[in-house]
Amino acid sequence: MLIFAHRGASGAEPENTLRAIKAALDADVDGIEIDIHEVDNKFFVIHDRWLQRTTSGNGQIYHYKYDHLRSLDAGMGETIPTLDEVLTLVAGKCTINIELKGVNSISLLFSYLDHAIKTTALAVEDILLSSFNHRLLYKICQQRTEFAIGALTACCPLEYAKFAEQLNAYSVHIDIDFINQDFVDDAHKRDLKVFVYTVDELDDINAMKALGVDGIFSNFPTIAKSHVAHLIFKSNNQ
Repeated sequence: MLIFAHRGASGAEPENTLRAIKAALDADVDGIEIDIHEVDNKFFVIHDRWLQRTTSGNGQIYHYKYDHLRSLDAGMGETIPTLDEVLTLVAGKCTINIELKGVNSISLLFSYLDHAIKTTALAVEDILLSSFNHRLLYKICQQRTEFAIGALTACCPLEYAKFAEQLNAYSVHIDIDFINQDFVDDAHKRDLKVFVYTVDELDDINAMKALGVDGIFSNFPTIAKSHVAHLIFKSNNQ
C-alpha cells in the first residue's frame, strides 16, 4: 500500500510548502500530493483560492500578482512555492501527484511539465494529474495520453468506478468516508488503482489495508509509513 504525503508532510509542517515537501521526502514516501492554482500566468502550489487560512494574506489568490503572492508568509517563514520549484525538488525522488484546482490553460500546464522533464530528473512516469474537474481530465487525456490521470470523487457513485474508466484514468481517488469493498473490487476489475484520502488514524490505515486499496494520502506520512511497515512485518511473521 503506497503512502502519499498529503500536501507534503502537512501534519507537521506548513502545507504545500517546500518545507513540508522536504519533510515528506525525508520520510521516504512513495508520492507527494500538491495542489495548484494558475495566477498571473504561473502555477502556485496552494490548496485554497482564499489566502487567509494558510498564508499571511487575505482575499482571493486571483486578485493578486506574482510579486505580492511571493511576499506572503505561508507558515514558518515559507513562501508559496511555484510548481517549477516543487517539480525540481521532487524530480527523480518519488511520484508527484498534482491536483488541479484553478487551472485555466492546459497548454501552460504542459509547458511546465515538459520543461521539468527536459531539465530535471523528472520522468513522465512519476507524474500523476488529478482533479475533481473531470472535463479537464478528459481534455488532458485527449491531448497528452502519456500523462497518467487520477479521477477524484467525494462520493460513492451509482456505478462505482465506471466514471474513472470512462476517463481512461490510471487511478481513482476517493474520500475515506465513502470507500467500501464493493467500490475497491469494482475499480480493480476496471484495472484502476484505488487511492484514498485523507487517512491519518491508525485504525483507518488498518481498514484501508484490509480493503486492499493501492495507496493512501496522509498528513502524517512518517507515521503512516512506519505503521504500514509494521503491518507487513506482522503479516509475514504470522
